Amino acid sequence: MTRRTLALAVLATLVLAAAAGGWHYLGGRKAATAGPGSTSAKAAASAPVEAVVEFAETDLVRARSLELTQGIAITGSLRAVHSAVVKARVAGELQGLAVREGDSVRQGQELARIDPAEYQARLAQAREQSDAARTQIDIAQRQFDNNKALVDQGFISRTALEASASSLAGAQANYKAALATVDVARKTLDDTVLRAPIAGVVAQRLAQPGERLGVDARVVEVVDPSRLELEASVGAAESVQVRVGQVARLSVEGLPTPLTARVVRINPAAQAGTRSVPVYLSMGTAPGLRSGLFAQGQLQTGQVRSVAVPLGAVRTDKPQPYVQVLEAGRVAHRLVTLGARGEAAGLEVVAVTGVAEDAQVLLGHVGALREGVATRLTRPMAAGEAPASGAAPAGGTSAGAASAGATSASTASAARGAP
Repeated sequence: MTRRTLALAVLATLVLAAAAGGWHYLGGRKAATAGPGSTSAKAAASAPVEAVVEFAETDLVRARSLELTQGIAITGSLRAVHSAVVKARVAGELQGLAVREGDSVRQGQELARIDPAEYQARLAQAREQSDAARTQIDIAQRQFDNNKALVDQGFISRTALEASASSLAGAQANYKAALATVDVARKTLDDTVLRAPIAGVVAQRLAQPGERLGVDARVVEVVDPSRLELEASVGAAESVQVRVGQVARLSVEGLPTPLTARVVRINPAAQAGTRSVPVYLSMGTAPGLRSGLFAQGQLQTGQVRSVAVPLGAVRTDKPQPYVQVLEAGRVAHRLVTLGARGEAAGLEVVAVTGVAEDAQVLLGHVGALREGVATRLTRPMAAGEAPASGAAPAGGTSAGAASAGATSASTASAARGAP
């Protein structure tokens, strides 16, 4: 090896040693710089984000002291106060029935006839028998007059006169009986004509012309639609609250607006089996109101003032009922004791104890939220603010529910949990 070659080898060794030292220095510095910073980033990434649920005004209501209208739920069918069923009073073939359902009739109007031929013959027979009885009276009267003259002249005994007097009295009695038979036959003939007992409208035609009818067979039903009433059954425990004159608001199927009814009669006896008490309410007049329609509503029995919340805001997924309230920006659960139910501002509300007046109560459509969840309002409610009339119904979707749904999946899953 020459001196030149040895010098080149030594130079190459120094260059490689210097390069290795530089790489080691840069790697150590990078590790020293990035190590602590990487740990902080990982800790920040793994730190939990607190769930915040946003609500709108329509998701909340203020617990307020309200004048509740207490009532009893009632249901029943409408019926005409005045109705009548025309029946056949005699047996025979039905003739001349021309009225049909919906036809108006006058009181006393002839509706149909029963074939009168048989009953005309019976009347004629009764009249002939009465004429024969009248003839027997004339014979007995002449005999009595003759015997009386003979007794006065002393030709016959008074016993014969008494016998003729008895014959006369018997003939007179037979004649009276014959006249009664004529009256019965005439009445039976009159019964062959079927007349409307009341003015009204034909509701049912229960027989057809030419049909052979028996006594008391139903032919036509007539109702007076000008006066209708609701027959409702009230439980025995609730019946003690019912009084004549109380008002009810009723929804009748087919009618767009509720009607007002008033209690006019209360049955003094409970029905066997159900132990319910029939209550009768006089209905007002309205176009389209007809007998047989189904009605339901609430009978107002009194008023009471108490702190109340909407009935849908009370939750029952715990052993005791509770409501969800907002306190200091978080959800809190408050156990409540339920009282009287009623209506206020068009909402069905219930009196509660355990919630302070003016507390912010979450409505039922919001759903169950875990206690302690942080919340935020789109606009804070003012103290004493009236319940939101536009609150979404239970199970519906409100603006607040949509806002809450706009949170991230992780936020929503953290906010909702078992209450």
